[in-house]
Amino acid sequence: MNDSQRGRFISLEGGEGAGKSTLLRGLEAHLRAQGVDLVVTREPGGTAVGEAVRGVVLDAANNELCAESELLLMFASRAQLVRQVIEPALAAGQWVLCDRFTDASYAYQGGGRGQPAERIAELERWAAAGLKPDVTLLLDLPVSTGRARAAGRGEADRIEVEGDAFFERVRGTYRARAAAEPARFRLLDASAAPEDVLGQAIASLAHLFAGHAP
Repeated sequence: MNDSQRGRFISLEGGEGAGKSTLLRGLEAHLRAQGVDLVVTREPGGTAVGEAVRGVVLDAANNELCAESELLLMFASRAQLVRQVIEPALAAGQWVLCDRFTDASYAYQGGGRGQPAERIAELERWAAAGLKPDVTLLLDLPVSTGRARAAGRGEADRIEVEGDAFFERVRGTYRARAAAEPARFRLLDASAAPEDVLGQAIASLAHLFAGHAP
């Protein structure tokens, strides 16, 4: 299959309260309206195995889960998702819209938990088969703003209970990755109104349609 026949892979990233879920719904509606054959998924999760892993990782009762186990669990879910959902869809010419991907491990397990970037990179090569999104939309906003938004969503999960310093490291890692890979990342101002964020995202994806029939 040549590049014009292979599907496109778009990931959404950002800290807590950045508005990923709202943007995901808006982008899904927009892409389907453009005639795109779309698969929407999430991390951790997206498969029966991945959803079971998600339950373990996010359960606040699992407060003894160490950073190494968390990292490996994230990649266990990711390995299954890549092989069962993402790669088959892309090979069939479908587009994939994913709520988080490997950049989240660099930000949360790397920046947040202190796991070495080279360890994450090795897992990326092996467990995630070296797969990278064509475009990563990074919703960026101050940690205090995001946490205030997230506070109204109900009981916090195991990640959300972390302190501000943790989320500042997460945000800093995301921004550093975006600066290092400007061809892949699109930095979105997530403090804007939801319709404006969607407009930013749609504009950031326009180039994917060039020479590619959905």
